[in-house]
Amino acid sequence: MSKTSGLNHLGLTVRDLDETTGFFTGALGWTETARDPAYPRSTVTDGALRLTLWQAFGDQIVEFDRATNIGLHHLALEVETEAQLQNFADTLPEWPGVEIEFLPEPMGNGPRQHMMLREPGGLRIELLWPGQPA
Repeated sequence: MSKTSGLNHLGLTVRDLDETTGFFTGALGWTETARDPAYPRSTVTDGALRLTLWQAFGDQIVEFDRATNIGLHHLALEVETEAQLQNFADTLPEWPGVEIEFLPEPMGNGPRQHMMLREPGGLRIELLWPGQPA
């Protein structure tokens, strides 16, 4: 039996705190619930998941490489409908600083679909529709 009871929050270091916070609140519709400019960090939520975003510092910031770094491979966020996933596919390529790795495609034999991107702060994010009818 587990001695923990789920994820309280996930802390992520980002290249630009304002850009990443803006991406989550503007592009994904999340809510910023806290900001501490002295630390500096912000907290965002979609109502189910809470992320604490930390500003990276220094002259030698190293971009994450999923194949060579220990740590977060990607953050997978579920969407409720196939139409929502397609809406993200239509709008996110135009969001400043977003890099699309691939647009919606089936997972295995489907009907599940997913897409992969990097948000402006460098986090690799998967958007996933689990394939259940709306």
